[in-house]
Amino acid sequence: MANTHAVEVGSATVVKRYRRWAQGEHRREWRALTLLAEHAPDLAPLPVRADLEADPPSVTMTRLEGVPLAGRLTGAQVGGLAEAVAGVQTAIPGPVLRALPFRLLHPLVVLRRLRVWCARRPSPDGDPLVARAFGAVTDWAGRPRLDEVFSAEFTPVFGLGDGNLANYLWDGAQVRIVDFEYSGLSDRAYELAEVVEHISVWVGDGLDAPAFLSRFELTPAETARLRECRRLLALYWFGSVLSEDPERPRNPPGTAARQAGRLLALLGA
Repeated sequence: MANTHAVEVGSATVVKRYRRWAQGEHRREWRALTLLAEHAPDLAPLPVRADLEADPPSVTMTRLEGVPLAGRLTGAQVGGLAEAVAGVQTAIPGPVLRALPFRLLHPLVVLRRLRVWCARRPSPDGDPLVARAFGAVTDWAGRPRLDEVFSAEFTPVFGLGDGNLANYLWDGAQVRIVDFEYSGLSDRAYELAEVVEHISVWVGDGLDAPAFLSRFELTPAETARLRECRRLLALYWFGSVLSEDPERPRNPPGTAARQAGRLLALLGA
């Protein structure tokens, strides 16, 4: 998400200026910081001030100590990540939570976009593994039952909307979270899939997904939903990698083939 905003880091505060805000990203962030300051003040920056009507809009927040998670995470970091994610998800009281708008990139929205992408894009040339994965995901995305799966209602949580490891700061003892542009009402399975399937996790083999997920007690229905949400988001990142400008790739060479292999494994193909 580095291209969505510019950041000015001071000694005690951080100013975030938005390059994109058509979907209310700036308001989502300010609302999240304000709610978390009231209900979970130790997990995110504290809001200082906002200029939401400016062009571009900006949000000023306190500066957190710590460094972004990166590389292969230690057991302590995996535990800290799980505690932070669970803490933010459950911090906001139910009546307040249910009044929030859905997070950006709702699973049904992602599914519909991916169906359009699969229909318009020709099968990739070159790597046969990538071509095989494209065929498999096109078949999977076309299944009518997925509309019912992704429209089903589950126990609501506060969704961060972004699983990028760089948004989780480790200070040696605790993980705290920054970047709430996409935040809003969500469900636990989709948010956990957002974390474990984010491209930042798999490009660097950073996260032991089973160890992370084992920290959450999921119902059988949530476990089934998590499986489909992981497939959906892995497909989303597969499409993102294949849509990169070949002259300006954002990911290391071989990422498309690597993601293709992950997709085939998740699809059981």
